[in-house]
Amino acid sequence: MKSRNINRRNFVRSSSFAAGAMMASPLLAGEYGFNNSADDAIKVALIGCGGRGSGAATQALSTNSNVKLVAMADAFMDRLEKALTHISGAVDPSRIDVPESARFAGFDGYMKAMELADVVILTTPPGFRPMHFQEAIKQDKHVFMEKPVATDAPGIRSVLETAREAKRKKLNVVVGLQRHYQTKYTEMMSIVHKGKIGDITSAQCYWNGAGVWVRPREEGQTEMEYQMRNWYYFNWLCGDHITEQHIHNLDVINWSKNSYPVRAQGMGGREVRKGIDHGEIYDHHYVEYEYADGTILNSQCRHIKNCWNKVSESVCGTKGRADFGKGEIIGKGGKVLYKHDDRNDANPYQVEHDMLFKAITDGVYEFADADNGAHSTMTSILGRMATYSGKMIEWDDALNSQISLLPQNLSWDADPRVLPDVAGHYPIAVPGETKAV
Repeated sequence: MKSRNINRRNFVRSSSFAAGAMMASPLLAGEYGFNNSADDAIKVALIGCGGRGSGAATQALSTNSNVKLVAMADAFMDRLEKALTHISGAVDPSRIDVPESARFAGFDGYMKAMELADVVILTTPPGFRPMHFQEAIKQDKHVFMEKPVATDAPGIRSVLETAREAKRKKLNVVVGLQRHYQTKYTEMMSIVHKGKIGDITSAQCYWNGAGVWVRPREEGQTEMEYQMRNWYYFNWLCGDHITEQHIHNLDVINWSKNSYPVRAQGMGGREVRKGIDHGEIYDHHYVEYEYADGTILNSQCRHIKNCWNKVSESVCGTKGRADFGKGEIIGKGGKVLYKHDDRNDANPYQVEHDMLFKAITDGVYEFADADNGAHSTMTSILGRMATYSGKMIEWDDALNSQISLLPQNLSWDADPRVLPDVAGHYPIAVPGETKAV
């Protein structure tokens, strides 16, 4: 990958959006420009009604822009109804108008929901993200989509192709890598990019924690329904926790380098979390990434209880070090050159929606996050390929992989690609044996 500048100009800027820093878009200013009258509300469709979907919709409806939730879609109607109840209790009810005719369940409801909206929020499990993003841009919708944006290389290539079309149409796309909208990170990254710590020579990042929820199999569920209810533990839906969570930390290092790794090798496995409800994913990964200039990133992510926990990133340079978790820039000899006080910082989850809907209201094209979202997602997939296979994996080989994780058919009675044995256990990647590319 050629080095690219992924440091957005100023992520948290004044709401005036200086005209000289923007590109006016006839498409936006015409069909997609909005004002504050009731008839010109920005209509939003929520695709994916889990916890993150409820949160993202609440944040969208909490902006200063004239926004209304008009449609919802999820594979499961019970999850949709639960999300609607949650959102209705969190925001001004006048911002919600989702009649039963605009509530869609199943695998293809997302297309119908999008038809009713100007902006779509994509928060399903990430395995569905490429097809949903493709449909949103096909329908000329602005997009907020959660990270990660895919779970395999074919999905990444699809997202990159759709991103090109979104740019051509000048449709705003924001990806939920919210550190790009967090004051501590944007200010520290500006200092790093100005050379305060010199040339970056090494980096470390972590997502070590106790893990997440488990949803046991229920009587009468098909295999497809079970995997979708317990989606975190299946790669076609989640991508493993190195992709679903650790992408945040990997993305920060890519951002600091203004580039992406060229290769990776690592190790991982299932040491503790290995029951029948834990699907096929690992509970720990350690990856050594290498960038084109020789910089080495040491990456850790772990889901094991009662261990040392840390979620953070740091980069070391020829003149000092930046510890993003602590919010410190440290020079040679240990002198603290900068310390960020984040007590009055805005919530970055809210800021990303504030800025997206401000741009849409003003009829300007400002956000094109999909490229970086895809490449940072690919960084995490590269790491998974390395730990699953035990091999040194080159970036280009990983990106061009033809291994698709998505089931051939999406229906409740169709079988996913990975199935349990008679004892209920799923096949697990074995380093030295598993083909990952």
